[in-house]
Amino acid sequence: MRCWLLLDPSRFSQSAKCLALKNSLHLENTTILNVTYIPAATNVSTPGTCQSTAPVTAAPLCRVYFVINTTSSSAVHAEAWLPDTWFGRFLGLGNGGLGGCIDYANLDYGTSLHFAAVGSDNGHDGTVGTQFLNHPEVINDFAFRAVHVKAVIGKQIVQAYYGAPAAKAYYLGCSTGGRQGTQAALKFPEDFDGIVAGSPATDFNHLTIWQGLLSHYVGAPTSTPAPPEFLLPAAWAAVSAEILRQCDALDGVVDGVITEPDACEFRPEAIQCGAGNAVGCLTATQVSAVKKVYTPLFGLQGELVYPRYSPGAEADPAQSQIFGGSFFSIAQDWGQFAILNVTEHDFSHFGLKAVDFWDSINPGGIATFDGDLSAFRNRGGKLLTYHGRRDPLISSTNSKRVYDLISHTLSLPLLDDFYRLFLIPGMGHCSGGLGPTSFGQSDGLNLVNDSTHNILLAMVDWVEGGSAPATIIGVDAANGTRTHCRYPMRSVFNGTVFVCEE
Repeated sequence: MRCWLLLDPSRFSQSAKCLALKNSLHLENTTILNVTYIPAATNVSTPGTCQSTAPVTAAPLCRVYFVINTTSSSAVHAEAWLPDTWFGRFLGLGNGGLGGCIDYANLDYGTSLHFAAVGSDNGHDGTVGTQFLNHPEVINDFAFRAVHVKAVIGKQIVQAYYGAPAAKAYYLGCSTGGRQGTQAALKFPEDFDGIVAGSPATDFNHLTIWQGLLSHYVGAPTSTPAPPEFLLPAAWAAVSAEILRQCDALDGVVDGVITEPDACEFRPEAIQCGAGNAVGCLTATQVSAVKKVYTPLFGLQGELVYPRYSPGAEADPAQSQIFGGSFFSIAQDWGQFAILNVTEHDFSHFGLKAVDFWDSINPGGIATFDGDLSAFRNRGGKLLTYHGRRDPLISSTNSKRVYDLISHTLSLPLLDDFYRLFLIPGMGHCSGGLGPTSFGQSDGLNLVNDSTHNILLAMVDWVEGGSAPATIIGVDAANGTRTHCRYPMRSVFNGTVFVCEE
């Protein structure tokens, strides 16, 4: 008795078509390093130091690993994931921190929504800034070039594989990725039709100075015994409890979430230790340090350098990256290897003198604090930004500041026709936090095929259907849903639910 195994012949042709790219692609300054056809869900090994494996749930797809030589001393390594079922859309992905790491999670997410997705290492391997030392072209890749060349070459790979160009090009990134997306709109307005830029690290030099000074305010780098201004976790817990006591009810409901941190005028003196009281309170020295944390940073000439730390954000566990006793690593690496270009530096006397100096260097033009999005707007580009109001690493108030900068630069009181900012109460850095903070902004966060609940699909609707998102609905398994408002509208509790008002 013979058993016949029925196989789909189209799968073989798709595999052959994929594998043929290894020898058929001849792209400028680009070498195809490896091509693999992935017929079913699996885990794949990954190059570089960031991680060793990555899941592929969106198979079948063609995986193309390539390197773009941007100059004689710099290169961008990237991967394109090309799904068998393609909806004609290109998706470029961002990075995080000072990385350095291909975003495999969102390669999988993008292809699950039938985008042809491309991610890169942003011009260097790893999460630290040591590779910036004596390598200005590596800094240029990190600051602006990697996303652009990845878009240019990635689109050519897409066209070669599918036999047709992508109808529309999108971008998705958060933190450093949010800054990269904003920079792409400023410097290369033709690269993407729609950009989703979360928690953007814009005004980058001032941001890293501010982060370093926050560490410095509470004694970083700390010693043994700890300096008097240092706050242990119990002291920060006391600060968080007092912030909620003073400000939680400002939005009309006591729920542990401060909807508008900018309305919170926190007075840490309320928990200063009195005579005979040393538990659950702050010393006078600690009160002084905390006041600095929740005060905007002004320069030596009285100019605003960066907004204050958001009250409530200190309760997010990631705050320990800034307030845990070490000088904030990103500020240290950027200052040491990119700004100063030295192998060693003592940051124990870090101060406001850094502002003018870092501004004068601005490696790779990384600042990304420019309101002139006229070229991007004029060619029909759309930009969505979201930012958690409980972000412990980047002040969400800065995203308001960027919105206002664009509005002033373009002489437009409202930017709704091409740019919308969503401020997310309770959300931490890019995701998580308290309440309904999942809205399709990344892999694993509300992956529904519904543009009212998924910001990437909302961007597709806006670009391709002209339907701009008025709100974004966040979800959480324990807390249901919440409607998130676009700035400058406000989230107001009407006695039952939060609604958006002018």
